[in-house]
Amino acid sequence: MPSRVEFREDRCKGCLLCTEVCPTGIIQQSSRFNQKGYKVVEITPEAMKECKGCAFCAMMCPDFCINVFTTKQAKGGKK
Repeated sequence: MPSRVEFREDRCKGCLLCTEVCPTGIIQQSSRFNQKGYKVVEITPEAMKECKGCAFCAMMCPDFCINVFTTKQAKGGKK
């Protein structure tokens, strides 16, 4: 299974800090609002395949909205 990111939209305040640190640029602001009225972020299913599992987005998030699930890499850097 490839690396993936999940967002807790109920906690997201739409600060977009995660979009700034993503090395692949796959995180974007969505057109959806959460219950608090903030526009949330998303990664499209097609773009999720490009996730490297670096977790920069989760480390940058001030509201702990992001969970990153990384793929174990075999020796030599192959997935």
